[in-house]
Amino acid sequence: MKKTAVEEEPADQMDLSCFFCNLRHDDLDKARDCWKVSDGSNFRVRSKHFCYDKTKIPAGMDLVAVDWFKDTKRMDHVARRQGCAAQVASEKGLFSIVFNLQVPGSTHYSMVFYFVTKELVPGSLLQRFVDGDDEFRTSRLKLIPSVPKGSWIVRQSVGSTPCLLGKAVDCNYIRGPKYLEIDVDIGSSTVANGVLGLVIGVITTLVVDMAFLVQANTTDELPERLIGAVRVAHINLKSAIVPKLEPDPS
Repeated sequence: MKKTAVEEEPADQMDLSCFFCNLRHDDLDKARDCWKVSDGSNFRVRSKHFCYDKTKIPAGMDLVAVDWFKDTKRMDHVARRQGCAAQVASEKGLFSIVFNLQVPGSTHYSMVFYFVTKELVPGSLLQRFVDGDDEFRTSRLKLIPSVPKGSWIVRQSVGSTPCLLGKAVDCNYIRGPKYLEIDVDIGSSTVANGVLGLVIGVITTLVVDMAFLVQANTTDELPERLIGAVRVAHINLKSAIVPKLEPDPS
């Protein structure tokens, strides 16, 4: 039977002990300056009939690490960094999708999410996304945000409506041998930059959920499945570190 979702079966539990990152992983509800795997229950995705359901959706990939970087310039292609989760995954024969959310300013920040899977299912929507061209990727990559904890104005500004990420901001796709990195330039959109200005000012007070998925456009691609989801809580700008990046061969 053809597999049309990210993966039809839940992924086996992955050993996270070999992956290292500088942002702390903490599953406690009141934890601060950390990340955890969001359970997927806050996100509305398309069901088999193109209706939006808000049910718990299993992720197709495992979130194994989150890095929180800063530098004097924008940080591109961070998956080339020696020892990062994508490189460790590659050495183990695993495939990674890396989301690099680039925050502009006098100091540039990058929050980097590493999602890993044992294999891409041939013919699946995720495999077509990974191996497709940039036009296809841009037309399908979807972000669903949510702010479970934060001021009313921030929650209203961020919202919870799914958006095609590549249509809202500039995305650069870097296909490595065992990874796909997506550099998301938030500063490329006036609207996104405005929302970001609100968020950065009160970032230590916020709990933010984000889900990433490949949009289904035909019935045989339904139901939609998440690539993965993450929750970041009460992030401190001072905890970001300067990454040591090798020269980019490209």
